[in-house]
Amino acid sequence: MILLQLMLQFAKTGLFSVGGGLATLPFLYEMSDATGWFSHADIADMIAVSESTPGAIGINMSTYAGFRTAGLAGGILASLGLAFPSVVIILIIARILHKFRDSKLVEATFYGLRPASIAMITAAGLNVARIALFDLDAYARTGALTDLFVWKALILAALIFIGQQKLKWHPVAFIALSAVVGILFKF
Repeated sequence: MILLQLMLQFAKTGLFSVGGGLATLPFLYEMSDATGWFSHADIADMIAVSESTPGAIGINMSTYAGFRTAGLAGGILASLGLAFPSVVIILIIARILHKFRDSKLVEATFYGLRPASIAMITAAGLNVARIALFDLDAYARTGALTDLFVWKALILAALIFIGQQKLKWHPVAFIALSAVVGILFKF
């Protein structure tokens, strides 16, 4: 039964997460709350693993979540569930889009989808930042502003951000460097 639930949950995610892999994050948070299969902190780990492995981030996260929830079969079915709606929709659109290429309705639809995608990705990114960079529990206990931040993670994030802007290294170099720093500092 859990395998069917996994496939259906990820099919729903695949159907409605417009904007790519990071747009699946709001659905993963909702799935976490509704099913308890994984925590919000687990989602941050999913992102880290999915970003540092080859392939599409949405598929990587669904595989990770499915495997974590129900083993190998769960990973496979979650991935298939996520990909299936997209494949069907892309095949349908590819078949008919050339007929509607100059349609004002199609143009207006894409115009509306772009900001919606950005909003979903931004909301998910802010939620991940909250989990990775802030310790709200420690702050609630002490009320000390210094306890609000996970300082090592905040400094690392700032350095990686600046490094990406200045050094123009490949993202894999920053991921590897972050992993090494994490090991050294035991985040």
